[in-house]
Amino acid sequence: MSQDDVTPEIVRLNAQIRGRVQGVGFRDFCIRIARSLSGPAAARVTGYVRNLPSGTEVEVVAEASRDQLDRLLAELHIGPAGAHVIAIEASFSAATREFDGFTWR
Repeated sequence: MSQDDVTPEIVRLNAQIRGRVQGVGFRDFCIRIARSLSGPAAARVTGYVRNLPSGTEVEVVAEASRDQLDRLLAELHIGPAGAHVIAIEASFSAATREFDGFTWR
């Protein structure tokens, strides 16, 4: 079996991003990054991004390979122009595979 025949394990990222992350296009930014990291259906980043009621936090729940999620997390630390990320609380767990794509809520 070659390396290309091995499908990477899919895991789940739960992240809460704090700072100036609402009203600056952060959700659209997340969607663009998640889609840019996606490959064929078996290698897609799926999940969602949403604003939290605090007004200073965004939640990202994503499922993909650990490598894809690490790259997504790195981009979340940067954010779009106009955003100022103060902190990110992130954890990884088993994927549920409940998502069809990556959207905002």
